[in-house]
Amino acid sequence: MALTFGLATPSTLWEMEHSERIKTVKDIADSGFDHLFMADHVSFRNGAGTDGFVEVAALSQLHPSIGVMISIYLLPLRHPLPVARQLASMASIAPGRMTFGVGIGGEDRHEIEICGVDPTTRGVRTNESLAIIRGLMSGETVTHQSNHFSIDEARIRPTPQHAIPIIVGGRSNAALKRAALYSDGWIGLWCSSRRFAEAVAMVDNYAQEAGRTAPQWCHGYQPWVGVDADPAKAREAVKQGMEAFYKVPFEKFERYTPSGTPQQVAEQLAPYIDAGCRMFNLKVCAQHPEDEVALGAEVLKALATR
Repeated sequence: MALTFGLATPSTLWEMEHSERIKTVKDIADSGFDHLFMADHVSFRNGAGTDGFVEVAALSQLHPSIGVMISIYLLPLRHPLPVARQLASMASIAPGRMTFGVGIGGEDRHEIEICGVDPTTRGVRTNESLAIIRGLMSGETVTHQSNHFSIDEARIRPTPQHAIPIIVGGRSNAALKRAALYSDGWIGLWCSSRRFAEAVAMVDNYAQEAGRTAPQWCHGYQPWVGVDADPAKAREAVKQGMEAFYKVPFEKFERYTPSGTPQQVAEQLAPYIDAGCRMFNLKVCAQHPEDEVALGAEVLKALATR
């Protein structure tokens, strides 16, 4: 499978005039990126957040061919039936262009609690939701009774004609098993290339143990990266970006956060390709935000020519 590259949607995109949004997305596509990705949060840390589904739907209409991805969607906060309907709608309005990244939301327990969900049930709810969604998206009539969902003969019509890949995120072994049983791939975050290779092997093993005929896996890695002609400025840019978003010291992330010139960043990411990565989602930070697309494109060109 060829390498694919995603770029985090520029934070200023929705502040632009419509014509400028279209030009920005065209520039991103022309720079070699295969898709744009959005996070999904209801009320993260200090109340910040974006609705992943709303934003990828809007993004998909700014360009005729670039892919869109939610990475990652906090599935345990939602009921699976309306999520399946949203996916079916996306399969119609952006056929063949959406990827659905799913996770349980490990960074902020409070965000889970204020949505009325017991954090200890996140994993089970997500597993059940994925099974329900996959059935509905394949045209099945789904009945499901559990402590979390009571569904009787649910259907999604028309059945989507374009499959939407599901990618599971998370660093735990439980997330890897979830990926093996219900998804088309796993996407890692904040892990070494050695752990990435171990995770890929574990996904394969879990799938085999469950008797699942594995798809052509699309495993990915989603790092923040600092990029600049001056490595010191690159580090400072990504440090400021991550601390502003996560509200924790950069030192907690630094060992898994590439920074430097485009070539140096590519060299730091290259071992993940050898470990089985086939998709990079890059959150690029630069001293001057207007340079992020061009610098990110230099990184992906260096990676693609390995």
